[in-house]
Amino acid sequence: MNNFLQTFNNLKIFKRSISKNIYKWHGEGIQYPGFKYYPKDPNHKDPPYEPSKLFKVQRIKHIKGCPYWEKNILKEFKIDGKLNDYAIIKNIPENNARLWRIKHLVKIVPVTFPNGFPDDSWGTYLKENGELLVTKALKPQEDKLIATEKFVKDPKRLDGDTLRRESRKRWETDHRPL
Repeated sequence: MNNFLQTFNNLKIFKRSISKNIYKWHGEGIQYPGFKYYPKDPNHKDPPYEPSKLFKVQRIKHIKGCPYWEKNILKEFKIDGKLNDYAIIKNIPENNARLWRIKHLVKIVPVTFPNGFPDDSWGTYLKENGELLVTKALKPQEDKLIATEKFVKDPKRLDGDTLRRESRKRWETDHRPL
């Protein structure tokens, strides 16, 4: 009898542990690369999202005491100098894998372009929140350019050298006309 109760208790414990681990969400959820998301609402739709092309990566912690592989990654990104140095890095899987290893040492901010993507880096300003502002290219007025060229090429104009020379001659001759 004692042997029977012991086997019954073992089966009861075994049965209890199996029923605790039976999940009823098989086939539910949305599969993403690396994880599965279980939304509260079954009709959940992800909002459209355009990933950023660039990241602003700023070092916020000291590298003293960090392992060599983390220091090497910081050297590759060229943010191993002063604290709060930052670098602009492309959003590609290779860089994202490296950033994952040093995410506790850096602050990652996506770079956005509210004025559109710049053609060249002249006239741009990167704010702390990751906005890259592009200033309008200043173009000179045509009539002012023509007037300046006409003034520079005018033979009656006195340039700096002529004025200095003539002023010096008049000074030496007691302001008498030459």
